[in-house]
Amino acid sequence: MSDYADYARDASAVQGAADRLLSAVATLDDTAVAEPSSLPGWTRGHLLAHLARNADALTNLLVSARTGEKIPMYASEEARDADIERDASRPLAVHLDDLRTSAFRFNTAAAALPRDRWSAEVAMRRGVVEQAARLPFRRLVEVELHHVDLDLGYTLADLPAGFVTQELDFLTTVKFAGHPDVPPLRLAATGDGPVRDTGRADGPRLTVTGTPADLLGWLTGRGDGAALSCPAPALPALPPLG
Repeated sequence: MSDYADYARDASAVQGAADRLLSAVATLDDTAVAEPSSLPGWTRGHLLAHLARNADALTNLLVSARTGEKIPMYASEEARDADIERDASRPLAVHLDDLRTSAFRFNTAAAALPRDRWSAEVAMRRGVVEQAARLPFRRLVEVELHHVDLDLGYTLADLPAGFVTQELDFLTTVKFAGHPDVPPLRLAATGDGPVRDTGRADGPRLTVTGTPADLLGWLTGRGDGAALSCPAPALPALPPLG
């Protein structure tokens, strides 16, 4: 199993991240929920609806891994998008209740998955096959990064250092490794951080240096990379995470 995921650690981290998110969202009102998030085209309400439905989608996969029954994340891509659009304009109180109850369902399903089923494979969106052991990490990414996207004062610099390390490991060893649209890159984290190679392997690597949080912001499209340094005149364009 890749180092970027540890089932018990990540399941616990999801609960802490969700609690922080809920505390932040509880300070809003209905007007603030309807305001734009930092994701183009989505209000905060869209993000909150997505987070609740993503919890249920990953719960489906945890149940599938436990029982062996083939349960999809979502009924369809169209249903996923329609659910988010339908629920985006709900009052804050309804969003909060949905976030709490969907988080409870996810936590319950995560606790119920026995260790001998952690290696079970499940089908995520767009044909991605994942081990059940990595589902809590997948949920952690959604909660932490979308907390930043809510634009409530929680920034990339506030992300837990351990999570930043995990996500950088995932992006460089899984998401972007060998990607035809990612040039050969060497990411050098300042301080005592490791050097990570990613992208294509068809030429000399461009070294990009910066703090782990700034590197993560650039890789995930949540930062323009202005604080990063590289010998090229400009940072290369990266494909969206999707």
